[in-house]
Amino acid sequence: MKKSSIVVVDNGAATIKLGVVHGKAKVTTRIIQNAIVRSKGDKITYVGQEIDSCNDFSSLRYRLPFEKGYLADWDAQKAIWDDIFTSQYLGVAPSDASLLITEPYFNLPNLQDVYDQFIFEEYEFQSYYRCTPASMIPHSNLFQDESQPPPECMLVIDSGFSYTHVVPINNGLIVWPAVRRRFYLNFVPIVLLILWIRIDVGGKLLTNQLKELVSYRQWNMMDETYVMNDVKESCCYVSANFKQDLEMCRNNPKTNPIVREYVLPDFSSNKRGHVRTNDEILADSSQILHMNNERFSVPELLFRPDDIGLEQAGLAATIADSISTLPEELRGMFWANIGLIGGTTKFPSFCDRLSAELRSLAPVDCEVKIYEGSEPILEAYNGALAFARVPSFFDYVVTREEYLEMGSNASRRKFRDWKPAERGSKGKEVSRSKTSGQKRDEDEEDEDEDGPPKKAGRGRGRGRGSYRKRG
Repeated sequence: MKKSSIVVVDNGAATIKLGVVHGKAKVTTRIIQNAIVRSKGDKITYVGQEIDSCNDFSSLRYRLPFEKGYLADWDAQKAIWDDIFTSQYLGVAPSDASLLITEPYFNLPNLQDVYDQFIFEEYEFQSYYRCTPASMIPHSNLFQDESQPPPECMLVIDSGFSYTHVVPINNGLIVWPAVRRRFYLNFVPIVLLILWIRIDVGGKLLTNQLKELVSYRQWNMMDETYVMNDVKESCCYVSANFKQDLEMCRNNPKTNPIVREYVLPDFSSNKRGHVRTNDEILADSSQILHMNNERFSVPELLFRPDDIGLEQAGLAATIADSISTLPEELRGMFWANIGLIGGTTKFPSFCDRLSAELRSLAPVDCEVKIYEGSEPILEAYNGALAFARVPSFFDYVVTREEYLEMGSNASRRKFRDWKPAERGSKGKEVSRSKTSGQKRDEDEEDEDEDGPPKKAGRGRGRGRGSYRKRG
């Protein structure tokens, strides 16, 4: 097919990351709120990119396209896409471009069909490729090491807006049976029979938990989602010693070194909220939010979800459970190549705490090494940009002509995902647990499949209990 510009969209539940690839030209990255909000102050409704022009963030009413990790409100999503899938915004008409878009993990087949309908019937893209965020990480620089090639085995921790997923990748392909979304402590629910496993903790739950704590102890902030999300991002951190920090806050509630003062925004004078500095003189009208043990007790839910009654193991135990299901001879390489993506991994000391907990769970002879990027929110998006520049990218897409001829069956044949294996004509299993975009060679008798091109791999590194931060 004719090579065209490629629109790359990481369609997250909180934000949309978008860029257009024109050959080797530099890509301008845009980050757009994936929401429709109505301001109580100026009575204006803001859609997607328009939210940046809002000046009164008090009591915003949110309408989110995503619910519990899945795209549920298609009317809201269409309203947001209508603003960005235009020739004026993209610089290229959708009918003259191809699209690379991410979808949720374990996306349901009927929802995938709606994706196809919107892409080809509503926006009329020439072709498109649909995949999960983690499947793009082998193309990113997250695991870049100047002394070694990229690893063949990696474990991606994607902690985003709705959930936290643990995703093993082997030779560029997601090992779906080992993907973890829920790991129960005391009982095995029915969903475990089909291996739908996750940690039900993400950025949304943490913000809501912080709203409840602050509303109970200080100010009523239940309607101030935008403000409390900024408080969470500005003040919260992961504690290296939870009990010690908690005892410190209990003994000295006002003067301990953990306490921070957050100056609430004054929208009447268009002043944003911020953390108070030591030498800052406050106006008489300033309202102060005292952040004490809330700073670390909220992110603690990632490691101890049972603190709020969720019958689930923490992140470290879920990672160990995922690796235990992988081939024994490969487990050491997964322990040595753990990568962090998603906005919830940005909490200070998150990597240190996770590394310490994993070291106690890992086998003695295995290295534990964690990689974190400078901007975890953009890791999957940057990997998608790199994949879009691969010369063979167009071999993996579904064209509009194929869709018009076969409907969503064209996507099902090319986009391999989490669905259970089917049986081939010779009684052999035909794997459907490959990464999205995998090519199928139907001429081969054994029905072998080839995935997207990948870099040369490496095995485990050296050292123990360490992590590498890319600047």
